[in-house]
Amino acid sequence: MALLIILITYFTTTQSCQTPDDFVAATSPGHIMIGGLFAIHEKVLSLGVCPRRPEIQQCVGFEISNFLQTLAMIHSIEMINNSTLLSGVKLGYEIYDTCTDITLAMAATLRFLSKLNCSTEIMEFKCDYSHYMPKVKAVVGAGYSEITMAVSRMLNLLLMPQVSYESTAEILSDKIRFPSFLRTVPSDFYQTKAMAHLIQKSGWNWIGIIATDDDYGRLALNTFAIQTTANNVCIAFKEVLPAFLSDNTIEVRINQTLEKIIAEAQVNVIVVFLRQFHVFSLFSKAIERNINKIWIASDNWSTATKITTIPNVKRIGKVVGFTFKRGNMSSFHSFLQNLHMFPGDNNKPLNEYAALLSACAYAKDSDLSQCISNHSQGTLADKADKDIKRNFSLRNDFLWDYTEPGLVHSIQLAMFALGYAIRDLCQARDCQNPSAFQPWELLDVLKNVTFTDGGNSFHFDAHGDMNTGYDVVLWKEINGHMTVTKMAQYDLKNDVFIIPDQETKNEFWNLKQIQSKCSKECSPGQMKKTIRSQHICCYECVNCPENHYSNQTDMDYCLLCHNETHWAPVRSTMCFEKEVEYLNWDDSLAILLLALSLLGIVFVLAIGIIFTRNLSTPVVKSSGGLTVCYVILLCHFLNFASTAFFVGEPQDFTCKTRQTLFGVSFTLCISCILMKSLKILLAFSFDPKLQNFLKCLYKPIPIIFTCTGIQVVICTLWLIFAAPAVEENVSLPRVIILECEEGSILAFGTMLGYIAILAFICFIFAFKGRKLPENYNEAKFITFGMLIYFIAWITFIPIYATTFGKYLPAVEIIVILISNYGILCCTFFPKCYVILCKQETNTKSAFLKMIYSYSTHSADSLTMSHVSLASTSSGITRTNPCSAGKPAAWQNSMELQAQSFAYICNENTTGVSKTLHRKRISSI
Repeated sequence: MALLIILITYFTTTQSCQTPDDFVAATSPGHIMIGGLFAIHEKVLSLGVCPRRPEIQQCVGFEISNFLQTLAMIHSIEMINNSTLLSGVKLGYEIYDTCTDITLAMAATLRFLSKLNCSTEIMEFKCDYSHYMPKVKAVVGAGYSEITMAVSRMLNLLLMPQVSYESTAEILSDKIRFPSFLRTVPSDFYQTKAMAHLIQKSGWNWIGIIATDDDYGRLALNTFAIQTTANNVCIAFKEVLPAFLSDNTIEVRINQTLEKIIAEAQVNVIVVFLRQFHVFSLFSKAIERNINKIWIASDNWSTATKITTIPNVKRIGKVVGFTFKRGNMSSFHSFLQNLHMFPGDNNKPLNEYAALLSACAYAKDSDLSQCISNHSQGTLADKADKDIKRNFSLRNDFLWDYTEPGLVHSIQLAMFALGYAIRDLCQARDCQNPSAFQPWELLDVLKNVTFTDGGNSFHFDAHGDMNTGYDVVLWKEINGHMTVTKMAQYDLKNDVFIIPDQETKNEFWNLKQIQSKCSKECSPGQMKKTIRSQHICCYECVNCPENHYSNQTDMDYCLLCHNETHWAPVRSTMCFEKEVEYLNWDDSLAILLLALSLLGIVFVLAIGIIFTRNLSTPVVKSSGGLTVCYVILLCHFLNFASTAFFVGEPQDFTCKTRQTLFGVSFTLCISCILMKSLKILLAFSFDPKLQNFLKCLYKPIPIIFTCTGIQVVICTLWLIFAAPAVEENVSLPRVIILECEEGSILAFGTMLGYIAILAFICFIFAFKGRKLPENYNEAKFITFGMLIYFIAWITFIPIYATTFGKYLPAVEIIVILISNYGILCCTFFPKCYVILCKQETNTKSAFLKMIYSYSTHSADSLTMSHVSLASTSSGITRTNPCSAGKPAAWQNSMELQAQSFAYICNENTTGVSKTLHRKRISSI
């Protein structure tokens, strides 16, 4: 053991690169040489100062997972050489260790581009490299995108095919800048899209991101930021770590990043675009600080055994990762099982691994990785004792545990693509001759090659990418060991996760139980209101206003109930159908109004009966006779009945009927009352000129028909050109009012205005006859009835204009009832009172006596007026009127009395005059 330690120490202190061949990690001859670039060591030895001489730096930190990638390329080449794919043509390889350093990768690239069959390493300058023959025909690698970009820019000079197995930076799909680059893995565009989709589906919207400060990290960060924005996910913080371990500030930056994670307590999901050695350091320190989060792993480290075997790694929380799809690993597993039999000549990484494994022979299986890491902080071992090297066959399962199936499969696909392309190119060429074709010719064939592996077909797309998709893995502790378990597949084309069974699906989406939000989730019925201008994910929840709703959590805005027949209360999760309302039959107000209408009808019938039974009495005769009374009572009946059409569900028929029925019947009623007023005024008018005028005007039947006919014409035109119809009033927030739309306000106003004009004329006539005999004179009561009508309808106009809702018809019913009751009571109730309670005054003699008294008074007044006028005109001294003019006045008075009684009671004028004359003589 002491000898082994001395040997490794010797390798560490010895300059590793004395000649160009010392720089080669592994090589094997062949007709066609393929170059390889792998970061077998994690960094170059840095002394803390800038190099003063341009020499190859020493490499330290043996990386087992990257060493396995080298073996995967060697194994793939061996598979092709042992198959019939390239008959008689052997592939060789020349593999270099980049040590995760761009400078070393560039040095290796210069070696690839050096001229074939030249005794010295020469890279010629030419204006046209079409016929330039380099040592290798294609390059596999590198792994890290930043190194790949630098190498690709040099290989572009010869259009040498470069096939990467791990570089995923989106910019590498740009064929203008990287025309000779291809890869067997998807672009980071799809990985970031899948991550954003997973985060959005899990209900997280407040996350952190950690990336490396290189082209890979910055591009991944920018692409991911775009994807998260599209999925309404916000990035709480972005931390960038130095890309290379040789940077002395990396420890400080990791500590600052952990402080940021602790400070952002609401961030429970962190996306990590780092290399494996970054994650190793980050997690080791996070475990010390008891940081427990959900970590979204990129394909760089999602399956890295180096990280899953960190002591107490379960304390960091959950790890969900994306990795490249795996293939059939049985052949590679067998290769590792027999690795101790593989020749170690010209394979320095294999020899170094054997030496390190032998140095750690005393270590337990669980400590073997750490032991190798501790002993590998020297230079690359270029020698190892063969007996010691063979001892690692006892630890052959150790390498299998560190194998990352996705990366191994990607390397196999890269080599198979080159193998099939070379086969197609060599069908018409002798490829045993190294100068059979140029690298750019191989590139043309490689871009269009299609091959199968494991029953699946593979090819490069127009961007040089092989979009194989991703496996989604979850770290789970099984039997005390952290195990990487495949949970789902991500379909690039359809942007969906394919989960094999329900149990796995439940386990996978159980991650939703962990919250990572800037603000509390808004429940359905609420919407988000941003409180921080820089982040849409930081908000407060406000209730949806009326007529708006939200049916999902965390909605940006509430949805409007677009259908006018629906509504939503405050904080509603759905729209409800509005309740249809109208003045229904069971409504308390409707019942009250209908009861009043029925009472009015009862009054009409009772009055009709009373008048019929007292048909021959002076009171009934003074009312115009039974015919006129019946017509007026019928109109009142129809007016009361029309109120029923204002109640119940509106129909087109009821809407048209209610207004026209009321308008025509009320007009007929007012027309009859107008004739009565005119008749009374004519009966008790003793002015000859006025009496003659009233006699000419008094034509009852023509006037009634004319007045009523005009209203009929108005209503008919209304029904023809703008008939009332049923309308749904949706202006109210919660209900639909089913109402009658009048069709034309002008027609409606004209109908009511015409009634008002007739009522006003009736009022004028009745007002002029207000001082006539009280017991048998209706003029005073008609005047009062018309005043009630005017007050009711003048009040109705503003109330009707400002009232809305289902009780709007009730307003018109009330006005109809008031005006109808007012006229009915003023017209008929006094007469009914006389008929029922003052029967002694309801006789012909009493009536004649009343007329005699009134006419005597009127005659005396008229005589005094005549005598006064005569004496004034003749200039004679005034004499006693009673002795001078009484006989003529008496004669005139008897004629007036006869006239009054005849007009009021429909009696013969001659008979009445004789009766009055006898009455007059007896009184003298």
